[in-house]
Amino acid sequence: MWVEVLVIGIKLAVVLAALLTTVPIMVWVERRASALMQDRLGPNRVGPFGLFQPVVDAVKLITKEDLIPRDVSRFLFILAPVVALTVALSTFIAVPFGSDTGLELFGHAVRGFIVAPDLNIGVLYIFAIASLAVYATVLAGWASNNKYSLYGGIRASAQTISYELAMTISVVGVLMASSSLHLHQVVEAQTGTWLGVLPRWNVCTQLLGAITFMVAAFAETNRIPFDLPEAEAELVSGYLTEYSSMKYAAFFMGEYVHMTVASALMTVLFFGGWTLPWIDLAFAGWIGGLLSIGIFCAKVAFFLFFFVWVRWTLPRFRFDQLMALGWKVMIPLSVLNFLWVGFAIAAGIM
Repeated sequence: MWVEVLVIGIKLAVVLAALLTTVPIMVWVERRASALMQDRLGPNRVGPFGLFQPVVDAVKLITKEDLIPRDVSRFLFILAPVVALTVALSTFIAVPFGSDTGLELFGHAVRGFIVAPDLNIGVLYIFAIASLAVYATVLAGWASNNKYSLYGGIRASAQTISYELAMTISVVGVLMASSSLHLHQVVEAQTGTWLGVLPRWNVCTQLLGAITFMVAAFAETNRIPFDLPEAEAELVSGYLTEYSSMKYAAFFMGEYVHMTVASALMTVLFFGGWTLPWIDLAFAGWIGGLLSIGIFCAKVAFFLFFFVWVRWTLPRFRFDQLMALGWKVMIPLSVLNFLWVGFAIAAGIM
């Protein structure tokens, strides 16, 4: 029993360290990539290529004065950023990020690279925990006793609920194709080829579902062009208006962790997880297990860069456009994908 607890503890520490390290890396990538896209230099004074800029930003946020307005609901005002970061960190423990290795620790088999011990309802757990993130923005908006913050919280709740529907329906097709809620089995169902040529990744068999999921992921993480809940220039930062110092940083970190989780889910659900077409890593033992982690991380890194790429490419939607896209386009497309998967399974082509 203690060995299982030790193994889970080691996995949890590694995943937590990786997620928290991803935040400053992505801050640097975002600032340098945006500079490259806009033909300017970006941060280049602190360390080579500005690599130490995230450290300076962290010191700045830690040492800034932590202001709490006089008439806020103090407990909920402080609780909101805690909820935002905790929910973001809690969702990743059900995401498998590598294949089984056959390794043993004190006679205990290490079953795959996943923190949660054989969680066979991984998809349900992730969506259940991720849906709690909306409480952080609503609490922040209401507790701030500021009309701009309140409007931002309301916008966030409407946007999240709208796009969660499309995201959930798009994932139903994946679960139908794999006949399992276990994310490990979802990845295993994507091995081999489809129609003898294409990889059996769900992005090939369910392109509409993949597009719907990705668009909904942008909306769920409040990234441009879906950042209406917190838009700075037009909407006075929304629910973040009254936050400063490390409370603001907690929301900021939560957004980047949510991006990482969304990228990992996109990889697992639609892009074959740690698998590569026509290559079987099972024969390589623990070396294959380490290679599978590298493949998974490379795919996640690509989607993280894609988040940055889209942010500095597309303009922000108006709120009526955002809601119309969610209800009139994304939900019908996800339902169409659901019907296609049912037809393909019945016809024996999936």
